[in-house]
Amino acid sequence: MHAAQKPKSKLKFVTLDKESNMSTLWRREEFLRICSKEELAEKAQDIEVTIPVKKGQEALYNLDPGSFFENRFWGRRPDVIAIKEHMQIVYTLELNQSTDRDEDFITRKKQRRMSSTKASLVGLRAAAPKWEFEHINFVVGNHRWVVESDFNNKLEKLDVQEGKKDKLFADH
Repeated sequence: MHAAQKPKSKLKFVTLDKESNMSTLWRREEFLRICSKEELAEKAQDIEVTIPVKKGQEALYNLDPGSFFENRFWGRRPDVIAIKEHMQIVYTLELNQSTDRDEDFITRKKQRRMSSTKASLVGLRAAAPKWEFEHINFVVGNHRWVVESDFNNKLEKLDVQEGKKDKLFADH
């Protein structure tokens, strides 16, 4: 998607070179312009405490309940983040692979994803109300889950050149 962008696009993909967690992202200048790390931590804490502790995380929670939620938030790893700074828009992109044929796949996937992205997005929206935050989910693998018009609308938001959309859809 990055390589297929319009030549004059001002959308910047900021997590292409390496995987980043929320903490490492907030060391970057473009994220500090959105809001301070302290503001985000404060706002994200309110939503983070409402997300259940998973069984695999119970031991960590029991060791230090005071810092568990903060550490869980800062450790979250969005798949891809892109910023249109001049328009104050942040896109979080999630790439999911599906081999599941169950009709409830999308619903179950959204529920699993919700706790992962909810704290990030809700915290960001509260800490930086002048910015717009949008989550874009791409499901790959099973052709029947991909609707071409929906896929093209997502690519349009990401400033993909018109002539490159068909190739991306076919590869997808």
